[in-house]
Formats: sequence, C-alpha cells, structure tokens
Amino acid sequence: MLFHHHGYVSTNPRRLPAAGVGLDRPTELPDEMDVLIVGTGPAGMIAAAQLAMFPNVHTRIVERRAGRLEIGQADGIQARSVETFQAFGFASEIIDEAFDLTSMAFWNPDPQNPENIVRTSLAEDDPEGVSEFPHLIVNQARILDWFAEYMQNSPTRMAPDYGWAFESLDDSGAGEHPVTVTLRRTVDEQGEPLADPASGPTRQVRAKYVVGADGAGSRVRKAIGHHLAGDAANHAWGVMDVLADTDFPDIRTKCAIHSSSGSILHIPREGGHLFRMYVDLGEVPEDDDHKVRSTPIEEVIRRAQAIVHPYRLDVKEVAWSSVYEVGHRLTSGFDNRERCEHPNVFLLGDACHTHSAKAGQGMNVSMQDGWNLGWKLGHVLSGMAPAELVPTYSEERKEIAKNLIDFDKEWSTLMAKPISELGDPNEVAEFYTKTAEFPAGFMTEYKPSILVSSESDPSLATGFPLGKRFKSELVERSCDTNVKHLGHLHRADGRWRVYVFADAASPRSEESKVAAWARQIEQDPASFRNRHTPSQAPQDTVFDIKVVYQQKQSEFAFPDVPELFRPTTGPLGLHDVNNIFATCQDKHGPDIFDTRGVSRDGAVVVVRPDHYISGVFGLDEPQKVNEFFAGVLLDQD
Repeated sequence: MLFHHHGYVSTNPRRLPAAGVGLDRPTELPDEMDVLIVGTGPAGMIAAAQLAMFPNVHTRIVERRAGRLEIGQADGIQARSVETFQAFGFASEIIDEAFDLTSMAFWNPDPQNPENIVRTSLAEDDPEGVSEFPHLIVNQARILDWFAEYMQNSPTRMAPDYGWAFESLDDSGAGEHPVTVTLRRTVDEQGEPLADPASGPTRQVRAKYVVGADGAGSRVRKAIGHHLAGDAANHAWGVMDVLADTDFPDIRTKCAIHSSSGSILHIPREGGHLFRMYVDLGEVPEDDDHKVRSTPIEEVIRRAQAIVHPYRLDVKEVAWSSVYEVGHRLTSGFDNRERCEHPNVFLLGDACHTHSAKAGQGMNVSMQDGWNLGWKLGHVLSGMAPAELVPTYSEERKEIAKNLIDFDKEWSTLMAKPISELGDPNEVAEFYTKTAEFPAGFMTEYKPSILVSSESDPSLATGFPLGKRFKSELVERSCDTNVKHLGHLHRADGRWRVYVFADAASPRSEESKVAAWARQIEQDPASFRNRHTPSQAPQDTVFDIKVVYQQKQSEFAFPDVPELFRPTTGPLGLHDVNNIFATCQDKHGPDIFDTRGVSRDGAVVVVRPDHYISGVFGLDEPQKVNEFFAGVLLDQD
C-alpha cells in the first residue's frame, strides 16, 4: 500500500487522517444526516464503508441489535467478493483466516448397494482460472468486523449506531432533508437490550437519502409500498454448524450428497473442525403454515446420519442451527421513484431478493448491491455528480437480482431432486461445472448507459469486456521493479481508474501516441481531469490514472514519462511515481497485452469506482473519454 503522502506516518498506515465530518463526528445519533442506512448486514456495511471514504458526507448506519453480530448465517465468500475485500484492504487477512474451497465432491448411491453412498466425481473449484483469488468459507460476522474497522480507519471515523430499530418513514417532505424516519430505542442507557424492545422510546431523524438494508422482512421496503413476489416456499432444509466425530472421507471437502434418504450440501468451515450441513427435510405441504420450522435439531441430525450411510456422524456440539423453506422472491421495486420526483429511499440485499443458501450468493450479491449504491451516493452528495447518477443503482441491480433468482431456482431444484428423478447421477456435477463462473460472481455485465459507454471500441481490449468487472493481471512497476497485480491497486476510495495501455513506440519517441494523448489531457482545460478535479485539490483526487508500457522496465524511467502519469498527491503535493508500469515479459508473469487482448496500438480502459468497466477507447480519441465523463460528472471550480 502507499502512504506518507499526508506526511510521515509511524502508526497504522491504514488509519487515514480524520477529515470533514470525521473531525467532529457526533457520538450520539444526530437529528439530521446525509444518508441513513438501516441494517448492519453485509449490504449495509459495505455501503457505509464506501461512504466513509467521502469526508464531507455524513452517514449513519443503525442496527436494532445491541452490538456486533456474533454468529452469521452466511459463510460462503465467492472469488468476486475476495476481489472486493482487496479493494477494502483486508483480503489477505480474510484469506489467512478462512477455509479455502478448492474442489467439490459429488456423492451418489452406490450402484452395487443403493443404501450406501459413494463418491462419483471431484470437480476443481476454478479450473479456468477465472480469478486469482480463492473461494472461501468464513463466518459472516468476521466480514462485518472488517468493514467496521475500515469505516473506523476512514476519514469520517464512521461507526454503527447500535440499539435503534426502524419504525416508519415519511418520504413526502421537502427541503434539504426530505425523508423523516422514526426510530425506536431497543437498549437501555447502559446499552443492554430492553426486556420489551417494543416499549422503547421513539425519536425522529431526517435524511437526504435512506437505505433499507434490513433483510427479507424489510420494514423500509414495506414503508415505501414494495413487496416481495415470486415462488412460494415448497421445500424445507435444516442447516446446522456442528463439531462431529465421523469417518466420512470428504468431511473437509465441499460436497453435494444425493442418497436414497435425501440430500445434503456439505460445507467445511474455518478452523479445521467445524462444518455446515444443509439437510433435505423434504416437500412442505401447502397448509404447513411454517410448522416445519419447529423441526427439532435431533431430527435434522438423524436425517443427516441416514443420508451419509454407511458412514458414521457423531455430533458433539451444535454451534448454530435453523430450519427454513426455500422461496425465490424479488422486490417490486428497488427505490421509491414512484412516490417522488427523485428517488431518495433505496433497498439493498435481502430486502430486494430472497432465495436459497445453496449457491452461496446471498451475502456476495448483497455486497455488490451496497458497493454499487455507496459510491454513487458519495459522488452526488460530494458535489461530484448530478442527482441523476443515483437512480442508476436500481436500473443496474434489478437485472442482476433477477438473474440470481433464475440461477438459484435451477440449482436448488437440482439439489432437492430425489435421486430417482435425476436423469443422470452426474447431472448435479455437470451443472456445477458448467455454471461455475456465475456463482463465482463474474457473470455481472452492465448494459450501455451513462455509466457504460456505447461509444467504446471493445476490439481494442477484448480481455476487458464492457460492463464486466476489471480482471486483473500482473505488471512490473517501473520505479522499483516490483511485480504487482494491476487490479489489486484499485482501492475502494471512490475514485475512477483510467488504465492507459501505451502503443509500441518508445516513451521518449516523438511518435508516441500515449505521449500525445497525455499532453492533450494535461493541457486541454476541457479534458476530463481538468474539468472534474477541483482546482486546488491534488491532481489524483478524482482520477487514478495509470500507464502500462510495452517496453521492458529497464528500457525507460519515470522522468521519460509524461507528467500526467506522475500526478501530485496528498496535501504536500508530492509527485506519485507509482503509476507507471511495464509488461512482465516473461519475468514473474505474462504480457498483459497478450493475456487481456490489448491492441499493440494502445487503448484506454475506464473503470468505475466499483471495479466495472465503463469504456474502452483508442489513444487517438481523447475526446471520447472527455465526453464520457462529461455525461457522468459535474464540472469543478
């Protein structure tokens, strides 16, 4: 990581200097704020963590619980989420702590003895190398802890306000804070939970924007007149995190188990001993009225033991358990645009979409909801972008949610099918392998909009598809010969990334296209950097512009490179020479121009603050980059 640009640092460099609202942040929940987030689940916490990086945006996040979550229901962390954690600075810590899923075993009835199960196949988790990051298992509570630490270390010094439950809202107001929210206190003066939370005192706060991240039973969703619609639940599963003594050979491998007694999705947990089992409890009668949720844990264990026969499963401790019915529902709307001229109440995560836990998508997709909305609110409330940017959240994420529901229907149906109804015992394994990129989190592809340029030329960088996440690759940093993953340098700081891939000419050559492009951006008052960066701010305040040359690192040095790629940074105005790269050219890695299909004539790849590609442009058309940003950002003084 880079630091010292604010001055010499001898303490934790991840703790940025307090700024803006962080200089005098009220300890108690104030009467007015820019953004009020309801719910400290993954969607709400990542949105808050992103907003914490905008010093002049006052955000509060409230939670009805008295304190941090101790046991989270979600545990599967897809590779796309680990990429996201890299941007928030804690991927390596999570990887060290988590269980790494590298394969999945498939068990079916033994053809010779159908009462027993046998392993029929073992699938590699990411055989195509979709990501350099792993698929992990770790308690959701730990993810929330890391986001909370990121918030505390950010300029705004944000922290959750525990002990506040959402009661209602009125979004018909006018003025600077048009949304009035009624909250109820759920803890006493010592912070202990009230015996009767419904008896706590209420108070009202006012906000410019309200974000409902309060789960499947979202009261925020109900307050703006939306509802979940979709398939009714018709199949029940018991889920348990247990410590057990067993001779099942794949107890530390993720498994899909189909037997004559039912099905199990088995997931090893972090720590080397704990594991989770989703145990098939069968079809739920229409008149059940949720009675299946009262199934005792002893019955769930008994069914699990029958399914893994002939292997022994002696449960010693149940850390957590639950029974739920699978339903697939999507909200009727992601915001309150039907109630006001400009939407100012938004829904995230389970408040928008509910589904089974089998594909491990709930927390992962929810976090992308939160990151998508967080940077957009930050831009608008900081005066960087017009209010029209915020509604693009709903337009982009509702299609992603629908795709998730469709995928999960197919996957959960397969997992619940009796073995007698499977056309082929290997059907589940084949589906898992065929669709691996979707659950890994890499099928999101945003359509052309103000944020995804229709003026792009995708042929200039075929390995960076428009609207998809920026797939990282190794490059060599010019100033110090360090080999870095280019995408790993993209921090969740709210800035745009502009990756400039140079043409084949030498950096010092008068024929260099990238030098001409850089001069145009530096000298033209109407260039994107000059129009949208505050005049008194460091040059890298809004845009992180990096260049990758085709030459070897030894063939040029940073004084040979245009000043655009050596911007002033931080309050001291230091020049940053860490943005200039060479291709690896067989040293520690491949040539990024080859692996990502980048034209040898060069290209400019514009990447949004949340990692998704907004545009690919030629070096001879800087005006197209300028036009793109003019359609998204406001001019700055």
